[in-house]
Amino acid sequence: MTDWRMARGLLLALLLLAIALLLPGLASQAGQVRVHPAVWDALQDGGEAEVLVVLARQADVGDTRFLPTKETRGRAVYEALRTTAREDQRALRAFLEARQIEFRSFYIVNALQVSVDGQLLRALAARPEVDRILPNPSVKGLPDLPLQSLASRAVQGIEPNLQRVHADDVWALGYTGQGIVVAGQDTGYDWDHPALIRQYRGWDGDTPDHDYNWHDAIHENDPHTAPGNPCGFDSPEPCDDHASSHGTHTMGIMLGDDGQGSQIGMAPGAQWIGCRNMEQGWGTPASYIECFEFFLAPYPLGGDPELDGDPARAPHAVNNSWTCPPEEGCDASQVALMQDAVQALRQAGILVVAAAGNYGPSCGTVKYPPAFYPQSFAIGNFDYRTDTMHSLSSRGPATYGGIPTLKPDLSAPGVGILSSVRDGFYSWLSGTSMAAPHVAGAMALLLSAAPGYSGHVDAVEHLLMTTAEPMTTTETCGGDGPADVPNHTWGWGILDVLAATEAATAGTLQGVVTDTGTGTPIAEAQLTAHLVAGPAGPASTTDGSGRYTMTLASGTYDVTARAWRYAPETITSVLVTSQTVQTLDFALTELARFYLPLIARH
Repeated sequence: MTDWRMARGLLLALLLLAIALLLPGLASQAGQVRVHPAVWDALQDGGEAEVLVVLARQADVGDTRFLPTKETRGRAVYEALRTTAREDQRALRAFLEARQIEFRSFYIVNALQVSVDGQLLRALAARPEVDRILPNPSVKGLPDLPLQSLASRAVQGIEPNLQRVHADDVWALGYTGQGIVVAGQDTGYDWDHPALIRQYRGWDGDTPDHDYNWHDAIHENDPHTAPGNPCGFDSPEPCDDHASSHGTHTMGIMLGDDGQGSQIGMAPGAQWIGCRNMEQGWGTPASYIECFEFFLAPYPLGGDPELDGDPARAPHAVNNSWTCPPEEGCDASQVALMQDAVQALRQAGILVVAAAGNYGPSCGTVKYPPAFYPQSFAIGNFDYRTDTMHSLSSRGPATYGGIPTLKPDLSAPGVGILSSVRDGFYSWLSGTSMAAPHVAGAMALLLSAAPGYSGHVDAVEHLLMTTAEPMTTTETCGGDGPADVPNHTWGWGILDVLAATEAATAGTLQGVVTDTGTGTPIAEAQLTAHLVAGPAGPASTTDGSGRYTMTLASGTYDVTARAWRYAPETITSVLVTSQTVQTLDFALTELARFYLPLIARH
């Protein structure tokens, strides 16, 4: 009996020992469920790998479509995102800080960027707040674009690509983009170029101020960076490190004008801010996300994005003339993460314009971020001299999340475009990278004419698409027929910024908002027009006398008035017709207020 018990005890001890030996392996395998295989591969020979540690909870910013202004939308999104990041990352940040491990925290996506070895990776994967750990590969976001001949200045006069989309006709109406801010994340910008310096938001005509206006997402301690970059790292002022001056060229198309007759930009009265997201054409998912975060709530040089961000300084549109292809390391896992950043900007009322890509003419080649996101406004490239779609311009449909989507959304000039390059020169480049900035600039013109549309991305896109010059195609991408508009070659057609501006300012609503009980005017009441069977927008705010004015496109609207402490009122089926001024008054009922009696304690 005793021998049997001894044998059983020995067997049990061996079993427990086996389990103890297996547990680390089992834990490691459990961790691998949340760790991208490429991360394990990078650590096979020891060393470290740069990763993105994505937390399980992503912020719910709710539905911001009906918040009346861009400022209120931006603030709501910013607060929701950074509150979630602060709460969820607190313990993880403390864990890393206690071990003196450097990291970069993001709030626009609830994630941290950190370099890990095998031991740290397993520790992070075992933490309950961590959802997945992704690689942060270096991605070639730009093709090699050879510069054509350089010129010391642009040809005097208005560039013909701008005339083709009627930008000059909008200037003649008095709208040049004044009061509107556009942004770009690219290879950087030659900020004091004669065509760009006057429009840079950080220049007052005498002294530069780069706080809130410039951010460099290329850091010296990143493992992907290499010595010898002409801009260095963490550049304190805008700088373009690309051989073809890619970023400087795109910004010139948006608003370039030297004031001496060289008119190369769509919206010369607008202002610009920028972010360098690529080192000589190579970026990472983290650098792209970092720039999106800067644009959501710009912050000063060396500032803390969570503490110092100011969504009131956010741009109205961001141009993205880059891609993140999977064959260079950006696969579905990083794609989904970057989509969260694009979605955040859109919900904050910021238009995200993206080059459709230069992978045509095959169908289904709008296939990389950010162009193929439903939340992005993807732009194809046509030759304005012949009105033909360029063979390399990517065609749709775009498939994201298994759902095919119409892409591109619109087409703009992108062949032989003259614009600014480094050191005060000008040159010609071609590609969808050149087409997209035309649309970002067009948005600035549109909003300078109809500022009530500011922050209403759906409404702005609706105007640009439905006023485009329709173009048909014989290509059958996505089942397109020869008379179909929109289609997957041209989208809705060729950008026509004059038609869009005229549509946005076709009719006028005006009136007064008063208190039902007293008849007194209500200042700072918010008016929002929602196109029936269409998007919300534009919006307006009453002045001190309770009066408002709103310009908007022809159509039938539901118009809502809201004010603090009042019940909202909606007037439905308001018909707005071209060249008419219609009076629409609102009387709001004050909400009941309850008072708690003061109780004295004895």
